[in-house]
Amino acid sequence: MKLSILGQVKRDRLLLSMFAPVLVYYILLRYVPMFGIAISFMDYNLFKGIAGSPWVGLKYYEMFFQNRDAWNIIRNTVLLGFYKLLFGFPAPILLALMLNEVRNTTYKRFIQTVSYLPYFLSVVVVASLIDMLLSPSTGWLNHALQKLGVPAINFLQESEWFRTIYVSSEVWQHAGWGSIIFLAAMTALDPQLYEAARMDGAGRLRQIWHVTLPGIAPTVVIMLILQVGQVLEIGFDKVFLLSNAATYDTADIISTYVYRIGILKAAYSYGTAIDLFMAVIGFFLVYASNKISRRFGETSLW
Repeated sequence: MKLSILGQVKRDRLLLSMFAPVLVYYILLRYVPMFGIAISFMDYNLFKGIAGSPWVGLKYYEMFFQNRDAWNIIRNTVLLGFYKLLFGFPAPILLALMLNEVRNTTYKRFIQTVSYLPYFLSVVVVASLIDMLLSPSTGWLNHALQKLGVPAINFLQESEWFRTIYVSSEVWQHAGWGSIIFLAAMTALDPQLYEAARMDGAGRLRQIWHVTLPGIAPTVVIMLILQVGQVLEIGFDKVFLLSNAATYDTADIISTYVYRIGILKAAYSYGTAIDLFMAVIGFFLVYASNKISRRFGETSLW
């Protein structure tokens, strides 16, 4: 007998009660704030509110593109996101492949634990560690360089080093945690496939290439599509903590610019317009990558 909606809710009330905090979180912090994007089309006044502020159309979008700093900010955001995807996406896959080949359970668990730990460090702690490591006077790296006869380098004050520092720290912080998904996908592979590959004379590398990688390919594609959609969503916290006026040439991105303009200078409409523009670009990146994946393969988000 098919239960009514009320009956299904009564039957699954415990599961629904566990899901309720997640639902409330997304409603209050993800969906309700969406109504605020209307101020990007208004000359918003904090005291008049949305109802009393006049509509100005695309004025603030045009203002952003007429800003001489706009293209530099977009370029910095795109490059940081691209480098993060280029180096950060394969890192957890490679780590998962290496961990999957370790047969000593104790050693494997130790490496997994050590690789997960950076993910649980706050961004402030990570930024402090980077500052301590790269300090020109007390940093371990500069001490090592000086012993080799290389003069100390003030890494955090030179703009050409910012992208390298940011991307490297992102890989170190997230590779271990990201490998969990791919390790889980590997555990679902049929052991008989490996046995058949060994009987055909395949070594470890051949087994990885012909069994493991094709087996986790759907997971890799889904994660890649999600990562492509986040190319422009560079974490504000770490960039803000690591950047300074000397590195703005390469470190100033959309989120830091929106913070300075929208929050510090109280240009709420202008800041919202910039943020909404980048969100729309992110949506089209997800849509395009999903369509390409569906066209050339069998795996897609929808």
